Amino acid sequence: MPTPVPHTTANAAELPDPKRWWALAVIAGAQLMVILDGTIVNIALPSVQNGLGMSDANRQWVITAYSLAFGGLLLLGGRIADLVGRKRTFMIGLVGFAAASALGGAADGPGTLFAARALQGACAAVLAPSALSLLTTTFTDPAERGRAFGIYGALAGGGSAIGLLVGGLLTEYATWRWCLYVNVPIALAALGGALALFKDSPGQRGVRLDVPGALLASGGLVAIVYGSSDAESAGWADPLVLTLFATGVVLLTVFVWWQSHAKHPMLPLHIVRDRTRAAALATMGLATVAMFGAFLFLTYYLQAILDYSPLRTGLAFLPMSVTIVIGATQIAARLLRHTAPRNLMAPGMLLAAIGMLLLTRLSTNSAYTTGVLPALLLLGLGMGLTFMPVYATATAGVAPKDAGVTSATVSTFQQIGGSLGTVLLNTLASSAATRYIDAHPSRSPGLGLGTGEGMVHGFTVAAWWSAGVLLLAALVAAMAKTPEKP
Repeated sequence: MPTPVPHTTANAAELPDPKRWWALAVIAGAQLMVILDGTIVNIALPSVQNGLGMSDANRQWVITAYSLAFGGLLLLGGRIADLVGRKRTFMIGLVGFAAASALGGAADGPGTLFAARALQGACAAVLAPSALSLLTTTFTDPAERGRAFGIYGALAGGGSAIGLLVGGLLTEYATWRWCLYVNVPIALAALGGALALFKDSPGQRGVRLDVPGALLASGGLVAIVYGSSDAESAGWADPLVLTLFATGVVLLTVFVWWQSHAKHPMLPLHIVRDRTRAAALATMGLATVAMFGAFLFLTYYLQAILDYSPLRTGLAFLPMSVTIVIGATQIAARLLRHTAPRNLMAPGMLLAAIGMLLLTRLSTNSAYTTGVLPALLLLGLGMGLTFMPVYATATAGVAPKDAGVTSATVSTFQQIGGSLGTVLLNTLASSAATRYIDAHPSRSPGLGLGTGEGMVHGFTVAAWWSAGVLLLAALVAAMAKTPEKP
């Protein structure tokens, strides 16, 4: 195949790289693997717990070990992509992810699995920003860029729901271990594609790793997410929880100060000072807070209340995945060339909020087709309309030397939003369920926390909070100063 032409808009329009769409398939496959691994073990968690003898208190680390490492190290991963080169970083991330997945699948105890999941998250933190920056530099023609980001946005939004489906399928017909083993062939296929399709790109000159900034940012994010996670069992007023929150806030405050004084900052503040980009990042974070929380309580609702099997639970999320793809590729990608991003993001968040409000009406007698399905369709369409313009807008107009860190910032907002949403909404749901059962003992005889009417009441409370978060996201998107075209 001919050598790709230099990545300039003019040359791309005259002599488009014939390998660019194959390259997109490789990038999308790797990104899908990273995103779905945040949820693929959710439905398998009961089987994992029984198989490895985990306690109820420790089982959460199967999920949070991944999200903590992923979210906490993403900014560093973005700078590594700028320093080492995108293709090289992409391949290193793939190899590490495959090795970590194999280790987790073969785990003979909780400690090994937790370590493997954390290693997966660290490798994902290297892989995700290099994948997005490769996409940004591969597609420079405005029309093709919109289509490419539509596909990428659909995978970013739908990957979590696809993870639930695949997790249910593998858990029911194979074993929970295949929820991890499945990454190995995907990563190896993407590695082969990267070797064949991507052009070597040297690291950017003048880029240096900001080690103090990396420690401050990672430490602050990890402290806040860990504190939110620990609040579920210890309570919000627990001294350790308050200490973790305070530590996280202090570390992030010092991080911001350091970025304005460092010679080679890990996150140049001009990236987030841009009002358009800041609005896109905030919208992404708020949207994933609500979406990941919905995944959690709907998974338990379908299995515990409607008595769905793991596979049937995964299939129940499929309509949401389909509407995310439709919203991103068939609607947002076509309209973004003719309208401002906020005109897609704000209505998308409103649609998602309406879908979440429908979930506040769930009861122990609700049916999937009337109680859950309409909400999933609206949530999926709203997320599809939102994620595509968010990705396109947040990475537009960035200098080449900042492409990796900007891509990492987008993924950081998504991952941290998902982590906080899972923890915060689960805590709200559990607390509401406890209060309901205590107030209505005669209506829930013999039921423990998180079951029956109390469980559903907790879910509806979480849905109200999620709807509020989505409305806030719509307001942020609508008030942003955005250009007519990205």
